[in-house]
Amino acid sequence: MDLKEELKQHLIEQLNLEEVDAADIENDAALFGDGLGLDSIDALELIVLLDTHYNIKINNPEQGKEIFQSVNSMAEFISQNRD
Repeated sequence: MDLKEELKQHLIEQLNLEEVDAADIENDAALFGDGLGLDSIDALELIVLLDTHYNIKINNPEQGKEIFQSVNSMAEFISQNRD
């Protein structure tokens, strides 16, 4: 399973997106707002997800806005910051 597919599965599990299938999440679709419709509480969950599954800590919340734009942006960030 590639990183983007893995991320989609983690998103669904971490955010309890029961009615969403990995195939429903486009790699370049927005995660917040009109895209997947995530909110600020979900952003905190995404920070936990990165820490738990990829051992990556985000110390600057402003950084999260860039990282969590899409599955593509998350995958790129993880690839660049893995231990």
